[in-house]
Amino acid sequence: MRVEIWSDIACPWCYIGKARFEKGLAAFAHRDEIEVVHRSFELDPNRAKADTAPVIDMLAKKYGRTLEEARAMEEHVASNARAEGLGYRTEGRDHGNTFDIHRLLHLARAHGRQEELLDLAYRANFAEERSVFDPEVLVELAVEAGLDADEARAVLADEDAYADEVRSDEREAAELGANAVPFFVLDRRYGVSGGQPAEVFTRALEQAWQSRGPAPLATPGAAEAGPACDADGACEVQPQS
Repeated sequence: MRVEIWSDIACPWCYIGKARFEKGLAAFAHRDEIEVVHRSFELDPNRAKADTAPVIDMLAKKYGRTLEEARAMEEHVASNARAEGLGYRTEGRDHGNTFDIHRLLHLARAHGRQEELLDLAYRANFAEERSVFDPEVLVELAVEAGLDADEARAVLADEDAYADEVRSDEREAAELGANAVPFFVLDRRYGVSGGQPAEVFTRALEQAWQSRGPAPLATPGAAEAGPACDADGACEVQPQS
């Protein structure tokens, strides 16, 4: 059974949601028979590639908050990340356009290294002092994931490389009605929105497994949606259990 996950490296709830999904998957009896595919979704697709800014400054501007309030917002998200055993730096992180990262993730998928690169990119963006908006950092991450440095540089230098794959993922997300990430699609039958608790993912996997076969995609109602970042780049920042 296939699980497709639409996400963006810039989305903290995608980072947290991936960890929660993996815990939910670990508790699923048929976990070894699940294929996980990561799909592209840009939170800020119209942002210029060279336009990066500190996350705290971006949050203050987006939400009309003071810098102190923006830091508090980040701490709320950080507490959720740390509860999942994830590193999370609230200061010194950048925000920017993630199109190049998504293109490299498609290269990694072609080589069977997508999961490795995604984990490294999340860690670099949220837990380490490495900017994923620096092309040389992206090449370093690609090499750490098992990719060839020259091939990674060639992809970054050619703006058309894997661009169609990224755009195709994003069109498909729109067709499925996904306007926030993370967004999980199970067997093209069930949708789970947001960084839900691990047990929600386990139940969803069990339901999808038990009812495999042709059926329309079903998405959860608003009351069931977990914390997420929407297509305008706004992220839910209140504490979640």
